[in-house]
Amino acid sequence: MKCEWVQENILLYVYNELADDARYELEQHLGRCPECAAELKSARAFHGALSQLPVQEPSPNLLAASRMRLQERLETAPQGGFWQRLTFDPANWLRQMRFSPALAAVIFMIGFGGGIGAMYKMLPSSGGPVAVGGPVVPTSAPVEASITGIRSVIQDPGSNQVTIKFDTIHTEQAQGSLNDQRIQQLLLFAARNNYSSGVRMDSVDLLTQKPNDTRVREALIYSLRYDTNPGVRLKAIEGLGSYVKDDTRVRDAVLNALMTDNNPGVRTQALLLLEPVKADSSVRAALQHLAETDQNQYIRSQARTVMAQLPEID
Repeated sequence: MKCEWVQENILLYVYNELADDARYELEQHLGRCPECAAELKSARAFHGALSQLPVQEPSPNLLAASRMRLQERLETAPQGGFWQRLTFDPANWLRQMRFSPALAAVIFMIGFGGGIGAMYKMLPSSGGPVAVGGPVVPTSAPVEASITGIRSVIQDPGSNQVTIKFDTIHTEQAQGSLNDQRIQQLLLFAARNNYSSGVRMDSVDLLTQKPNDTRVREALIYSLRYDTNPGVRLKAIEGLGSYVKDDTRVRDAVLNALMTDNNPGVRTQALLLLEPVKADSSVRAALQHLAETDQNQYIRSQARTVMAQLPEID
């Protein structure tokens, strides 16, 4: 084991973060290396000095917001690696090649042939005429980028069937069960993007029937955080209720709603959902803050009641 590795991992050793095998090897090295032993002594002294300083606890709202921002960044971070280095960059390629008219002609021919092939594949296999204009019931999942809006979402009474009217170039209609991929895609689109709060509410209401789907849960979290209609946010938080205990992202979203939402009904529902996890440090700190300073009398009273039931922490 080299001294460089030991010195890089000294702090992990001080904080008991090393695996058992690495910890054993490091301790063996420290026993025969005075320089690394001195480095350990210095690190422990520094750790001891820091432990004497008062610890500033972050606010619950900051913790919840930070966790959610971190999760969003991780989900949207570009994935690098070998295949990314092989990505074809047409602009850079053309700048380097300074292509000749002959090469331009070849590129044109390839593009023209590809277009003909794509048109051929898009023709119906039966060889019948292609319908032009008018409403069409799509046979495959609609492409989200082609949808301009959702007109209505209607569930057939007493059944699992849903009818959704949506606009592309024309108004179209899709019908199927909640398990249908087309229906799910349209509902997810409507929950996030529709201009009509009534359609968003109907979509979120239907999505709450399948909150165990990861995409659905993310859409409900998005609606809870960003939808401007309090009725939609209430529907979303009701659908997320059973996952507060086991899913930290849901818990953070509900905690954020409790601390920042401007609707008392949404905040009250968030407070009720957080009661099973009231011993969580972030939730406990939020309840303490609400019990002392919240302007809503009911929220303040309920927070005090829940805090009174919590055991003391030594």
